[in-house]
Amino acid sequence: MAVFLANRANLQSKRLHDSIQNRLSGAFENVRRRRAEPREAGSYRVVAEVDPRQFLDHDEYSVTAARIETGFQLQTGEPHGYYWFNWIEPDRSLLVGWHQDDTHDDLGPVHLQVNDGATPVTHEPAPFIDSHPLDVVERRLTSLPDAVRAVEWEQGRPVGPGSVRE
Repeated sequence: MAVFLANRANLQSKRLHDSIQNRLSGAFENVRRRRAEPREAGSYRVVAEVDPRQFLDHDEYSVTAARIETGFQLQTGEPHGYYWFNWIEPDRSLLVGWHQDDTHDDLGPVHLQVNDGATPVTHEPAPFIDSHPLDVVERRLTSLPDAVRAVEWEQGRPVGPGSVRE
C-alpha cells in the first residue's frame, strides 16, 4: 500500500480527482472523471467500471458489471474534507459505500451505507481515516471486497451488511 503524505489544505479538487483517475486507470476499465450532478456534493466524481467476479475473486458472483464511484469535497468548513466511496451494481440496484459527510452525525464522521436503489437500507459507523485523500482511496479500495461480500440478502434485496472487517 502506498502512503501519500501532503498538505491537504493545498489540494485542488480537479487535480486530486485527476490523480484518483490515474490511480484507478491501472486497475479498472473505462475510468473517467466527471462533474458532480447538481444533487451531489463536491465538484467531481471518478467512475471506474469493474468486473465484480474478478475484483471480488468470486467466479459465481451474481452480477457481471459494477462500478466504483468516488469523490471528495475538500473545503467543508469542518476540520476534514468529505468523501463518498461507493460500489454500485446497477442490475441489482445495490450501493455499498463509505460516506464522510455531514449526515448521520450520530454515527460519527464516517458511516458505511447500504442502499437498495435510492432507499437506504442501513447506516453503520465506520472508522475515520485522517489521511491524504489518495491514501483514503487506497484503504477503502482494500476494504471494499469485504464490505461487498458482507451484504446480506433476503428475497433478492439487500438487507444490510453482516460483519465487515476494516
